[in-house]
Amino acid sequence: MEVTKIEVGQLQTNCYVIHDKKSNEMLIVDPGADYKVIENVLKSINGKLKYIVLTHAHGDHIGAVKEIIDNYPDVKLLIHSDDALRLETPALNMSSMIFGYDISIIADEKLNDGDIIKLGDEEIGVIHTPGHSEGCICLLFGNELITGDTLFNGSIGRTDLIGGDYNEIINSIHSKILPLKDEIIVYPGHGPSSTIGKERVINPYLKGLV
Repeated sequence: MEVTKIEVGQLQTNCYVIHDKKSNEMLIVDPGADYKVIENVLKSINGKLKYIVLTHAHGDHIGAVKEIIDNYPDVKLLIHSDDALRLETPALNMSSMIFGYDISIIADEKLNDGDIIKLGDEEIGVIHTPGHSEGCICLLFGNELITGDTLFNGSIGRTDLIGGDYNEIINSIHSKILPLKDEIIVYPGHGPSSTIGKERVINPYLKGLV
């Protein structure tokens, strides 16, 4: 599957389009802002948009969701069950603080740890990694991992927002991410990509974790 990164919004959120070339189905992850920019990429790929998947429901990751739904009426919106209420509640998703207006959206489907999202015959695994928020997830397919705001290149997601917990995010990374192979590419919610092996070596938050 092919991954296209789009940097959007004032907080430079990484939005990703996953395209299964065989079925021509697409999935978009964290369309945080700049709908027109995202639309241009979707049109250039010229696939069938099947899902919007949110790694979590903070405002900078959800800002273009409604416009995509309006323009792609067959698309299904997916989020982990523990962040569904945040998606619906502007005070929890901080949309007004980021955009100056409230965003409230009801997901079509609620995800849980171990769920599989299918694009054609390809499978994308859902890994629940709470800590940045209660319902944060990562998405694993082949040797690629979208980590949202759980794990960054050289850092981790902040834990001082509502629903954040430092010990929980460290446990999520230790138990769910670090057991993966070193060669797996990490696509974070902000900043440049990395690999699991690189993060074991350079990430100061992972020192002492196996």
